[in-house]
Amino acid sequence: MRILMTNDDGLYAPGLEALARVLGQSDEVYIVASSHEQSTGSHAITRHKPLRITEDFKDPSWGIKRIWKTNGTPADNVKLGVTLLLSEPPELIISGINRGSNLGRDVYYSGTISAAMEGMFLGIPSLALSLDISDDGLDQDFVWCARFIQWWIHSEHFIEPPPGIFYNLNFPHGGTVPPTRLVSVPLGRREYQNTYIRRVDPQGHEYFWFVGNPLEVTNAEQSDVEALRRGFITLTPIQMDVTASEMLTTIGDFPVPELD
Repeated sequence: MRILMTNDDGLYAPGLEALARVLGQSDEVYIVASSHEQSTGSHAITRHKPLRITEDFKDPSWGIKRIWKTNGTPADNVKLGVTLLLSEPPELIISGINRGSNLGRDVYYSGTISAAMEGMFLGIPSLALSLDISDDGLDQDFVWCARFIQWWIHSEHFIEPPPGIFYNLNFPHGGTVPPTRLVSVPLGRREYQNTYIRRVDPQGHEYFWFVGNPLEVTNAEQSDVEALRRGFITLTPIQMDVTASEMLTTIGDFPVPELD
């Protein structure tokens, strides 16, 4: 399978490396990724500064066809890969494996999600992958996730996301016992304590540093937040339409008066 890979943790992140090393042995893999971390960058597109692309080289044992490094965002990287860099469109786009889960409202902030969403916009089946792991987590957890993805996308269990939909997958921290089941679940609730730390720079000017610590929120049993907490791999199909359809008939329509 011809696969375009990207992420929001940057080209040198362990999750991207683990996935590239595994898929490079079985598939035709290309990477377009940012030179630095783009986490929580959402769906930003670069328009007001030049985009710069350089070809990067990795250990040949990875089996990767070509690797490009950019100064763009995750969504930029998908656009660049599909429209400019690859000679043929990819059959699958994979964003990740992100360090840290992307659950609930995270999908509105995550650069990992935005790359998969951009792939969906371009009409290419796309996956966003995240691992619920802290900065001191073990890289072998990424390897297990990569091996699962390699098996899954080539198995009878893989149902390609249809046009207008992409998949958001989250993996629990395996520890000594890897997950035993994948469940398809809706987005749940994940909220954050919005705290800003005030500091003063050496010139005496104050600045603020955002710290968004997650809060424990009661969730329905059938949600990505709760299922991940119970140790399952979660899969949430996501589409662009966020219309509150039930409100359309409530609001209705009405004539507009002549206004002076």
